[in-house]
Amino acid sequence: MHILIGSDHAGFDLKHLLKDHLRALGHEVTDKGTHVKDSVDYPDFAHAVAQGVLKEEGAVGIVICGSGNGVNISANRHPGVRSALAWTAEVAKLAREHNDANVLALPARFISVGEAERIVEAFLDARFEGGRHQRRVEKIELS
Repeated sequence: MHILIGSDHAGFDLKHLLKDHLRALGHEVTDKGTHVKDSVDYPDFAHAVAQGVLKEEGAVGIVICGSGNGVNISANRHPGVRSALAWTAEVAKLAREHNDANVLALPARFISVGEAERIVEAFLDARFEGGRHQRRVEKIELS
């Protein structure tokens, strides 16, 4: 699977650890930044990931900041992106199964590396269930 990943300075270290973990699992990973630990603006990297996900069918994104909220809100500004903030593996799994999420937002300051790995794996392993959820997902886009 091709995964686009991006973070601000607060998510920088977690992003690099997750990139290694994802590559070890056999995934193709594209880092959309930041590439420095200096203070940066999280929307820049969330937008880059969201745009990449929209351009490539089947690609998914991971966005990371301190709380996960800023990158999640930013990614969701793109029609067609369904970004889900997850702090447990179960939340990530349900976001894919019920909401057809194509971007995962992580709160770097509130989860351990081990938990982040479990969340990412649950997100990537899950599949959209369709059925009754399809109708609801279609209602997400306003027009």
